[in-house]
Amino acid sequence: MNEIPTPILADIDEPPADVNRAPKMSARDVSVFYGDKQALKDVSIDIRDDRVTAFIGPSGCGKSTFLRCLNRMNDTIRGVRIDGKVTIDGSDIYASDVDPVLLRRRVGMVFQKSNPFPKSIYDNVAFGPRIHGMKDPVALREVVERSLRQAALWEEVNDRLDRSALDLSGGQQQRLCIARALAVEPEVLLMDEPASALDPIATAKIEELIHELKERYTIAIVTHNMQQAARVSDFTAYFYLGRLIELAPTEQLFTNPSRQETEDYITGRFG
Repeated sequence: MNEIPTPILADIDEPPADVNRAPKMSARDVSVFYGDKQALKDVSIDIRDDRVTAFIGPSGCGKSTFLRCLNRMNDTIRGVRIDGKVTIDGSDIYASDVDPVLLRRRVGMVFQKSNPFPKSIYDNVAFGPRIHGMKDPVALREVVERSLRQAALWEEVNDRLDRSALDLSGGQQQRLCIARALAVEPEVLLMDEPASALDPIATAKIEELIHELKERYTIAIVTHNMQQAARVSDFTAYFYLGRLIELAPTEQLFTNPSRQETEDYITGRFG
């Protein structure tokens, strides 16, 4: 990414907050550097509980980089530097006493490409709980069934839990990865283009699942598909060249955006 220029827009509009409802996660003035290259500049946003927030924008705009800031996945990249503050329930996730592994239990992630382990379906879902100390087979079985039901996969696989996860279709593998993320009972679920590699039928199942999961989880999703953002999200944030350009309720952003840059992007005049 080229060096980020002078701010395109300032004073980003915040969506109206739900009455008496604090955001689940907040970012304030978050900047990310990969060596001497700046990928994000001064991003501030609230991620609200029991809502879906979508991040849209052209390739390389920083939306996935920002998503990974929310559970410290960027920590794994050599030479990265992150400035600013990110909180969950008001606590700084970058504080020196925060264990990133425990944070990622609270803030789970589903990636663009399904990545099931070369293990059985059962062992994929049970992996996280086992890592965190659950050993009782009855409890594990309950967790596996609950997670697969939440991921709308139980009815399709309950009679073959000992089969390899790699035998599943692409859409089933992605729902299995969602079940694996849910098995450790996260509070927030991050999704980085979870349906981009799937066919329309599998994509529709993932979108239906997102609608169901938002009743229990805070969800942030990166998508390159603006129609998908319009279908699944409550709030949408438009990123460009490492900056947050506009954040608004989804219907408002797509029908009456405040920023000319946003309108140019969603109407196809740019991007």
